[in-house]
Amino acid sequence: MGRKNNDNRLKNELRMTSITKHFILHKPEARKAIKEQLNFFADLYGVKINRVFIRNQRSRWGSCSKLGNLNFNYKVALLPKELMNYVIVHEVCHLIEFNHSKNFWNQVGKTVPNYKELRKKLRAINLTALIV
Repeated sequence: MGRKNNDNRLKNELRMTSITKHFILHKPEARKAIKEQLNFFADLYGVKINRVFIRNQRSRWGSCSKLGNLNFNYKVALLPKELMNYVIVHEVCHLIEFNHSKNFWNQVGKTVPNYKELRKKLRAINLTALIV
């Protein structure tokens, strides 16, 4: 029993090391790609962004705080451009509507009219398995 637990722990440590290396390697390019599109969409929507964080999250593509801070998973930059833009627009629109109301989705739909289709595609991607 003890040996099996040690083997599993070692496998998890090796996997975490691999994921951490991948994150460290891709974080600068992710920041650049995300911020470029983020600045475009923030200007388009006329919103002010406080701070932007690039993280290695397990279950979220992005999030928004009431302080105007935006968090993005570095893997957003590894997505096809239309999916990356959808995630960015989604978070930018939370700076206007801090919920998922009809008005929020109307805001998203202004620049991403096919957001429902893209949302389905994004949900079909296993975030934890996405390492290209």
